[in-house]
Amino acid sequence: MDNEILINELLPINNGAQPSNRYQIAATSDNTRRAYQTDIHHFEVWGGQLPATTEAILRYLHAFAQTLNPRTLSRHVTALKQWHRYQRFPDPTDDPVVSKTLTGIARIHGKPKNKAPPLLPEHLIKIIEHLASQATITSIRNNALLQVGFLGAFRRSELVAIRMENIDWQPSGIEILIPKSKTDQLNEGQYCAIPSGNEQLCAIQALKVWIEAAKIKDGFVFRRIHRGNNISDLNLMPEAVSVILKKCALAAGIENAMNFSSHSMRRGLATTASRDGVSLPAIMRQGRWKQVSTVMEYIEAAQRFEENAAGQVLQKLSLEKIASE
Repeated sequence: MDNEILINELLPINNGAQPSNRYQIAATSDNTRRAYQTDIHHFEVWGGQLPATTEAILRYLHAFAQTLNPRTLSRHVTALKQWHRYQRFPDPTDDPVVSKTLTGIARIHGKPKNKAPPLLPEHLIKIIEHLASQATITSIRNNALLQVGFLGAFRRSELVAIRMENIDWQPSGIEILIPKSKTDQLNEGQYCAIPSGNEQLCAIQALKVWIEAAKIKDGFVFRRIHRGNNISDLNLMPEAVSVILKKCALAAGIENAMNFSSHSMRRGLATTASRDGVSLPAIMRQGRWKQVSTVMEYIEAAQRFEENAAGQVLQKLSLEKIASE
């Protein structure tokens, strides 16, 4: 489905007053547009009619207060707000009662976010050792995929979109151009540098082995593999990254392997780098993070047992006991 159809389904044009154009369409990312479509469809399936009234919005919130995550409900309200704004209808979500109701729902039914655990170097090394024992074209690809994904702190959409022409091979490693990403919607381009590694981890070597084995000269790097080891010209779907990581971690015998997601690689790089004393700006640069709060969340999670107040109390008690004996 192309972008124009997507946006027209979300924001149908009324009275022919405002014709759709590709610049208006391009202002919203495809992922956001699809999410808004889903949210509005949910409202309509429930029985809501567009344009909606504030009373209808409130009934909708009460109907799903106990079954939907408050953050999901908030996003639904945002989608409805956008629909009414672009249709130039009065915004039924602008009433303060709506925001107050959302706050109340969050206080009563709010739950912590489900966060994927970080993929740590020790996990990745164990996975690499398992993949090396397989010696198949798929294991060679997966080895390169996971090492590049971890050391480059790539988002899954960025990872599967890497093309041969985006890679600049240098004596000290590789520099990968990311033409477009979640934090670069204006296509200004971002770069990710991955240095050469060692015997345990080396994304450069793993990538070279995969490219040579797959005989890739141009186009997408991380490609689909069909039966009979037939390598497609098409790249992996973003969703496949999480599936591959879980499957490889499970086969390598890693505990809680099924809890990993593609985000575990980004989280793991930030967590490990912070643990090893890497500066915050350097971590943000490697992962192309724009928000300090996001990275600090990972760092704080990794440091909960470091400079821990309770830990210092216990340590002091232990020292006092030793001294008294």
